[in-house]
Amino acid sequence: MTASPRRTTLATVAASAGVSVATVSKVLNGRSDVAPATRSLVQSLLQQHDYVAPAPRRGETTGITTVEVQFDADLNAYSTEIIQGVVAAGAEAGVGVVISIRKGADRTTGWARDLVTAGRRALIAVTSQMTARHLAALSRARLPLVLIDPLNLPRTRVTSIGSTNFAGGLAATHHLLSLGHRRIAYIGGPATAACNQARLHGYRAAMESEGAPVLPGYALSGHFRYHDGVAGAEAVLDLPQAPTAIFAGSDETALGVMEAARARGLRIPDDLSVVGFDDTQIAQMASPPLTTVRQPLREMGGVALRTALRLAAGERVDSHHVELATELVVRGSTAPVPGRLHP
Repeated sequence: MTASPRRTTLATVAASAGVSVATVSKVLNGRSDVAPATRSLVQSLLQQHDYVAPAPRRGETTGITTVEVQFDADLNAYSTEIIQGVVAAGAEAGVGVVISIRKGADRTTGWARDLVTAGRRALIAVTSQMTARHLAALSRARLPLVLIDPLNLPRTRVTSIGSTNFAGGLAATHHLLSLGHRRIAYIGGPATAACNQARLHGYRAAMESEGAPVLPGYALSGHFRYHDGVAGAEAVLDLPQAPTAIFAGSDETALGVMEAARARGLRIPDDLSVVGFDDTQIAQMASPPLTTVRQPLREMGGVALRTALRLAAGERVDSHHVELATELVVRGSTAPVPGRLHP
């Protein structure tokens, strides 16, 4: 991030309002002995000056250190795994963890300031899209940020945690190719999401290496959700040359694919092979159990928490982007292409 500008002080706000520093402090602390008109004026000036209360010095805090984990959308199986990893690492470090859902449009001017005022020492944002305005607000508030699977990669250098998505997409597609499949479709997440782009590139690279064409309509984007899998599968299965296998960009999407296939009377894996991505608990609960690419989500959450604490302590991190290894987990949702015996 760029160098932080000079912090607005209580004295600056008091001078602008024509009141004492003590009065401004009373407003900040919610004291009732301030005239309503004065309170309104001071609150307005605090927002105009983008005032952020200074972080307590080491040794001055009486409460537990708290880190906030924010999601851009409703929680799902993927989110649960991340939370498990963050909470476990937080318990080990003696740190409190607050979970919230705040979509990009909800991150208003005072968003970062409110986090600091609430006592947060760092922010972990999961699958979020951070704009230059968001990053500037966090910089002014001196609030460390760690991103997990960001939907975009800001031009400003930001610390992020991810996995080897390209290698995972490559492994998933090579697995299907090794079973004799050549008509393989990909149903992924947001087209601009960095993790989705990497998985898609892995899929395309594997297909190209085997001389298997990616037919028109075979690569679709969505939001890594169940309904995307249903809609995507319906679309590709309606094509003149329907796929014999589908690589889904998430386990939740894969379950949607499986349901759409069942609704058409297709058997999995006899008529259609399906591979997911994440290896959440629903992969094992699926029927048949889902072949998927294991993304070390709990480990990613733990690394993010420990990295956030290092940044909050003013320490340097070894790398601004960390990728943990993915691994293909073969279960019952994939089989040789219909009509071909697996060698």
